[in-house]
Amino acid sequence: MADETANQAIMEPKIAHPLHQIASTPSHKLLLKQWLKEEELILNRLSLKETQIDSVRKEITTLFIFFFLFHSISLILLFNSSSTDRHALACRRSWIPSLCSLCFSLGSIWAIRYKTDMEGHLEKLMEREKEDRKLLGKCIEELKKKGLEFDLLKEVDALRRAKSMRVEAKVVKKWSARDFVTLFFFAVSCFVLAITRVILCN
Repeated sequence: MADETANQAIMEPKIAHPLHQIASTPSHKLLLKQWLKEEELILNRLSLKETQIDSVRKEITTLFIFFFLFHSISLILLFNSSSTDRHALACRRSWIPSLCSLCFSLGSIWAIRYKTDMEGHLEKLMEREKEDRKLLGKCIEELKKKGLEFDLLKEVDALRRAKSMRVEAKVVKKWSARDFVTLFFFAVSCFVLAITRVILCN
């Protein structure tokens, strides 16, 4: 009796590993290859986005440095020139350096705002890529785990629906960090204009 049970156990077909099942099924094998390739492309895009964000942040830092460096040098030069020039003439012509300072400040503020908005846009794109990678990774794990039990039509359709129905969470903010940066530089520009007037007229 024991021998018959042992023989039956030996003769029963062993259930193949899910990865062997996938390898022997062209449709599942092709889908796995496509998903792995897509995952690699997402990783490459994430790496590119990170590089772009680092580059934009360096450009923003450079703009910060130029902004403060320009105003510091211009105020020093104005102070030195006002001490050797007649104050009445310098005061009457104070609109010239004030206008130059204002134009430079407005250009710098626009450039900083543009770059910070670009940084925010790239960060949103990177978050979207991360979500896509998370969804795709989950599907790849399910395919590797289930093998032939993985329903191609159902699961692929579910992945497409998850991507299409993804809604970005829109948080209503009255003030953002970029707004405070813009306001700060505008306040500094107004302060520089006032200092210019004081240096040339007093």
